[in-house]
Amino acid sequence: MRLGVDTGGTFTDAVAEDGRAIKVPTTPNDPSAAVATAIDALDSAPDVLAHGTTVATNALLERTGGTVALVTTAGFEDVIEIGRQDRPSLYDLWADRPDPLVARAMRFPADAVDDLPATVDAVAVCLLRSDLDPSAERELGRRLAARGHDVTCSADVSPEFREYERMITTVVNAYLRPACRGYLQRLERLAREVLVMTSAGGLLPLDDAAALPATLLLSGPAGGVLAAAAVAGANGAPNAITFDMGGTSTDVCLVRGTAPEPAAGRMIAGLALRLPSLDVHTIGAGGGSIARLDAGGALLVGPLSAGAVPGPACYGRGGTAPTVTDADLVLGRLPAAEGLPGLGALDVDAATAALGHAGVSAEGIVTVVNAGMQQALRAVSVERGVDPRELVLVAFGGAGPLHACELADAVGMRTVIVPARAGVLSALGMLGAPRRRELVRSWAGDGDMTAALSELVAQARRLVGADAVTSTAFDVRYEGQSHELTVDRIDDFHAEHERRNGYARRDAPVEVVALRASARIEAALDVTSLPVPSRATGVGPCVIVEPDCTIWVAEGWRARHGEAGALVLER
Repeated sequence: MRLGVDTGGTFTDAVAEDGRAIKVPTTPNDPSAAVATAIDALDSAPDVLAHGTTVATNALLERTGGTVALVTTAGFEDVIEIGRQDRPSLYDLWADRPDPLVARAMRFPADAVDDLPATVDAVAVCLLRSDLDPSAERELGRRLAARGHDVTCSADVSPEFREYERMITTVVNAYLRPACRGYLQRLERLAREVLVMTSAGGLLPLDDAAALPATLLLSGPAGGVLAAAAVAGANGAPNAITFDMGGTSTDVCLVRGTAPEPAAGRMIAGLALRLPSLDVHTIGAGGGSIARLDAGGALLVGPLSAGAVPGPACYGRGGTAPTVTDADLVLGRLPAAEGLPGLGALDVDAATAALGHAGVSAEGIVTVVNAGMQQALRAVSVERGVDPRELVLVAFGGAGPLHACELADAVGMRTVIVPARAGVLSALGMLGAPRRRELVRSWAGDGDMTAALSELVAQARRLVGADAVTSTAFDVRYEGQSHELTVDRIDDFHAEHERRNGYARRDAPVEVVALRASARIEAALDVTSLPVPSRATGVGPCVIVEPDCTIWVAEGWRARHGEAGALVLER
């Protein structure tokens, strides 16, 4: 049996290939315990466990990774602290950059590696221009490994130009290895084979995931995006925005032609990572987001979350802070008697008391959290040159279907799709995810590009399997430009530049700065073909209660049955 499991900040979700699904509370101290609990509850030991995890993300956000030493070219030891000239918040006089992950005393030039203390947990090696010639860096890495160090070389993680991003990515990978290795090893006993979802929407074998934990930072959200794109396509909507609202955060992603938009890098915890990823935009807004009044009396919601323990006040587990879930309950959008999966009945009185004690209203909380999520929807559509009125909204996660109608109204969308098993959709996406590797290589413009690209394709296929389907792409820019766009063909660059930036200089010369190759083996399971659960319909305003989520059909909207078990909500 194949099993998909997604560990979130509040719940751990599991979906079996026969369609059975379960939600259990996440166990923050050891997330693998919740995974084991979910497997026991389904009473089916999996042959293949496809897993999305928040362990890497949490370790980076909470700064609980290992002690790292950085080895780099002499004179470049401070690149990770100097960063780039841009400021994180232009008009905020008190805004600070995050502290570097490597202390100044732990940064060494390449000719001083004998000075490295034996007590460091990991070593990051990033030499100048090793993206073009990694031989010296690899030799240095071998020497350090022979001395017993856990070594991450930039050539193995992010072999792209831009020294700051390449160095940060290498350091983050080294920093996360000690934090992720033990967790991933504890998963090994739970299934014959464990595969882990990457930020790019592909599954890696357990050993590869442990070696490259920086690729796991959007592990869970990527699964939901893949499944949402498939369901949207099955319902005749190849262009969509996926909207995943969980307990602690909201993730949105643009889908065009049934394919989620890719990104070459991400900003996570204030750090610029240069790794292939789905272009998921994340904000700190979820069902557990805590509402409060600031010093000026303005209502704020999130990013602080009540999480799984103690959770919102209405859970009856000791939480006293008002949350979005408490507000939804007070507004009648959640069923008090039926409650939420694994929690039993919800305490309306406790939710009302929490709101009253903080001096906030349920309506105000929902209005504020919706405003933040509207901005996220616009960030992946309007700001990318795409009209949201031409898209559909695919809502999932435990809280997504509660807020979808209002968000769609706000940005001019007329259709919302709520997939079957919406509350566990990220876990479902793991079931249907491909085995996949994304490789990139800087290109300096000399040599045979066709031969270099063929070599990169062959390397990607070796990592995935001889039967893998491969594809290629190029990072292209106008000569002298400071940023590039990724396109499938070089000839597509002008049109893509015009779509993203509003103009194109078709007579200007262009240059390729990086080559990309992807290899994938599709999963045998199509997530849109699972047994369809029975689902109610209705005309708003009404509440539709399901085992894994609750759907709020707002006034002026109606819900009907769609394809692949989806509910289609229309104005």
